[in-house]
Amino acid sequence: MPEGHIIHRLAAEYGRHFSEPGTPIGASSPQGKFSDGAALLDGQRMDATDAHGKHLFLGFGPMGWVRIHLGLYGRVAFGPAPVPLPVGAVRLRLTNGASYADLRGPTACELITPEEKETVHDRLGPDPLRDQDDPERAWRRISRSRGPVAALLMDQKAIAGVGNVYRAEVLFRRGIDPYRPGRDLDRAEWDAIWSDLVALMREGVRHGRIDTVRPEHTPEAMGRPPRVDDHGGEVYVYRRAGQSCHVCGGEIRTADLESRNLFWCPACQPR
Repeated sequence: MPEGHIIHRLAAEYGRHFSEPGTPIGASSPQGKFSDGAALLDGQRMDATDAHGKHLFLGFGPMGWVRIHLGLYGRVAFGPAPVPLPVGAVRLRLTNGASYADLRGPTACELITPEEKETVHDRLGPDPLRDQDDPERAWRRISRSRGPVAALLMDQKAIAGVGNVYRAEVLFRRGIDPYRPGRDLDRAEWDAIWSDLVALMREGVRHGRIDTVRPEHTPEAMGRPPRVDDHGGEVYVYRRAGQSCHVCGGEIRTADLESRNLFWCPACQPR
């Protein structure tokens, strides 16, 4: 499932292609599952985009907002005109004469009112990529919980946008055992986690990949081969089970936590 930085990148990309003032948008649903919503949007103007956690919003003025959640299989493909025939199950196609965007396989694609959009925001935790979001809300929830901090970081009601990669990497970078109860974190540790997430996820938005290693642990600095992985980016522990830790040389471990793979270094993240 895409992590929050990808959703913010998509919001910016939709804005670049389709938010030119005064330009009407063509909307269709070749797959047919969003035909009614696309018919209402066809010929309208996109005037805003937004992202919160893993939810993407496309604003169409008085028509409301399209809420998109990619889930595990959703993808968006952008391309230039001429617009090709749709390939696969395209839920929503937007065009403007110069570009097109095809949305395939999302968990959710629905036209909602501004009030319904606010309801979505209200049920999500603060997003490290939204300047207006207050990390105090997440701290209040996490600091009262007996649950492991690794699970809490993936709880979108506690903090929005963090996925499996960022949670594993930020806990390693802060030297925090992933099984430590949230209520056992002190405030300085939480502030460091939030600050790290803000910095790392902003870099993810800029570069479109997740890089979490510090300068002294890059392949160039260590004289090691670069990481080869579908997710790309240089990381400390994510998907490195059984390999040597870049910092201490110990073995990276993995385990299942609430149906998601957890990765950590027991030496660098002691209990």
